Amino acid sequence: MQHRILGRTGISVSKFALGTLRLGAWGTADHDDAARLIHTALDAGINLIDTADQYSGGEAEEIVGKAIREHRDEVVLATKGHFPVRFKDKDPNRRGNSRRWLTRAVDDSLQRLGTDRIDLYQVHRPDPSTDIDETLSVLSDLVRAGKIMAIGTSDFPAEQLVEAQWTAERRGHIPFHTEQPPYSVLVRGIEADVLPTAHKYGLGVLTWSPLNSGWLTGQFRRGEAIEMNPFRQAIAHKFNFDLPGNQRKLDAVERLSALADEAGMPLTHLALAFASTHPGVTSVILGARTVEQLTDQLAAAEVRLDDEILDRIDEIVAPGLTLNPADIDYRHPALTDPEQRRRPARHR
Repeated sequence: MQHRILGRTGISVSKFALGTLRLGAWGTADHDDAARLIHTALDAGINLIDTADQYSGGEAEEIVGKAIREHRDEVVLATKGHFPVRFKDKDPNRRGNSRRWLTRAVDDSLQRLGTDRIDLYQVHRPDPSTDIDETLSVLSDLVRAGKIMAIGTSDFPAEQLVEAQWTAERRGHIPFHTEQPPYSVLVRGIEADVLPTAHKYGLGVLTWSPLNSGWLTGQFRRGEAIEMNPFRQAIAHKFNFDLPGNQRKLDAVERLSALADEAGMPLTHLALAFASTHPGVTSVILGARTVEQLTDQLAAAEVRLDDEILDRIDEIVAPGLTLNPADIDYRHPALTDPEQRRRPARHR
């Protein structure tokens, strides 16, 4: 397994990482099966495990903590905070990127993970209601306290990455070291802005959903119904064939499948090799739910795509293009909240 340096941290991480979104109640409910998945990843040379306090309501962190206990010093442990740990928690102060919440969230994650430090702590989404100076201030304090080794972001637009870097420089805070955006053959938007910005500021980039929620396994075909399990129901817009963006994805998958066949490899290997080939990407997070899925995905670590194949991929999905806008997970409230676009009637 090839290793790369994570931004300017000096930390060496594997080109593939293991994501744990589906460990616990959200997927692999059996803890022994989940532990086998983690140990398979470690045995294959993966040293970066990425989780979040929200995954399965904190259960994923508990599973990870127990599974890596005997390997803690060999594992680069990453987790995230921002969302309420449990969806039903309506307390507005148990979410976001405020000092009040992140201080509590980090301590809770440390307890669930059974460790004394988090190697990479990431704010899971931007928080327009909290000044970035406040967020960087508390994260810097947590780094100096030894609870966190490095800090990062997830799904931050390029302009907010720039603002965070400027704020850190001007206010004397520790700057963000990494960004974690979605990236795949079908979701290439970050090539236009996030990846160049990350390169400019020396950020490591950990990408997630390289198979685009299963689309790049080739299992979804025109005219065939999709089994809407609870996980897919939660993101149903990504599987609605009535959306023009998903029709474009169906067309692209057909052409990509033909290209993979011609190149003599499974579509999943083509997709994973593509995601790890971009020089701006440090590590690709695999979302395997079973040992069998992970074993298949790990085989892509040895795949090399030549320029001819990469050029043909560019012809199918142009650089910087996201085929379905519904795949963009973070949208600023200025776009999603109508009240932010309308003056009160008395001021019109």
